[in-house]
Amino acid sequence: MKFPLFLAVKYLKPKRSVASVITLVSVLGVMLGVAVVIIVRSVMTGFGDIWEEKILDFKPHISLVPYSGNVIHSEEELAAKLRKISGVTCVTPEIDTRVLLANRGRVLAPVIIGVNGDDFASAYKVGMPRAGSFDLDGDTIILGSTAARTLGVWVGDEVTVYSPKTLIDKDEIFLPVKWRVGGIFSCGQHEYDSGYVIASLSNVRDLMGLESGVFAVHVKTDCPTIAGKFNDITKNISILAPGLRQISWREADREIFNALAVEKNMTALLLSLISLVAVFCVMNTLLVLTVQKTSEIGLLKAIGFSKREIMQVFLVHGLIQCAIGIVLGLLTSWAVLSNLQKIVEFLARMGLEVFPASIYGLAQIPHRLIISDVFWVVALVLVFGTLASFVPALTACLKDPVRALNNN
Repeated sequence: MKFPLFLAVKYLKPKRSVASVITLVSVLGVMLGVAVVIIVRSVMTGFGDIWEEKILDFKPHISLVPYSGNVIHSEEELAAKLRKISGVTCVTPEIDTRVLLANRGRVLAPVIIGVNGDDFASAYKVGMPRAGSFDLDGDTIILGSTAARTLGVWVGDEVTVYSPKTLIDKDEIFLPVKWRVGGIFSCGQHEYDSGYVIASLSNVRDLMGLESGVFAVHVKTDCPTIAGKFNDITKNISILAPGLRQISWREADREIFNALAVEKNMTALLLSLISLVAVFCVMNTLLVLTVQKTSEIGLLKAIGFSKREIMQVFLVHGLIQCAIGIVLGLLTSWAVLSNLQKIVEFLARMGLEVFPASIYGLAQIPHRLIISDVFWVVALVLVFGTLASFVPALTACLKDPVRALNNN
């Protein structure tokens, strides 16, 4: 064992002194900083995965809309061509528009999805009906659970539907229609359960005063998150539908993903300050140590040890503290993430509801550990630990040996 490492390890041995207490606090600080950052980033990543999964289950992966005008004609012929593309799992011609629903003085303005019944079953993964069925035959409308609660309706009740054309076309009168609630869905996301309703394509056409055509052709694929294959599909779609604009699922919901990314990064940045404070504790530990070991430093310099070797002792001492804290932090984060749901349930029993299912609509708190996050946290602590150890190490190596020996 080289002398700087030997002496650094020797100085780490616990003694009944202030330096030992500060060393312990420094190591615990690094441990907590590493563990908290990793746990929070894992939970934020898990929430991002859940959002992405729900978006991909409910919304189209690619939407084809006209560059000019509002209506796509010959939609069935186009859909038949698109279904032949490798990787395309579902193609649904639809009319998506905002309408006004009313019932007994209660009003809601959701987006209505006009789609054929078979297409709805294959394109929208909303689980089993919470009530009723997803049959779109006749004058039937399907509501999300939150929308139904807002309007105060249930299966079998009637809602009044007002066409947006009433506000747009002043020369024509579009009378409201009454549709019966045929089913209620709940996909566990407030935006979809409250902001979307479904009806048959023919009924929505009549509501919008159209004889034929759709507003968009939606495409779902088997590889929405695989960039290379997904791009190949978009290129093939461009060949078959050159006059239509493509909107990918990331473009359609980029505000959500940007917000999640910013929130995740800002949270990690703020929590990293915990590690930074812990690293300052490491520096304070070394400063106290250099004062306590002044005479030893003088003796070492007097018998021929170089400034570089003295400096290495304190640099290694600081890095060992950081390394111990990192290892303990990694073990702590692993233990917490492995038992995260049990911890949440325990806190709930104690009266501290940190993850209410009524708000998040999830049975368990999501999390996913990314190895690059772990490397990033470890590297950050090591870099700041090295910088924090440099000042005390420089102070120690610049001590005058004569004055240091006379310190006794």
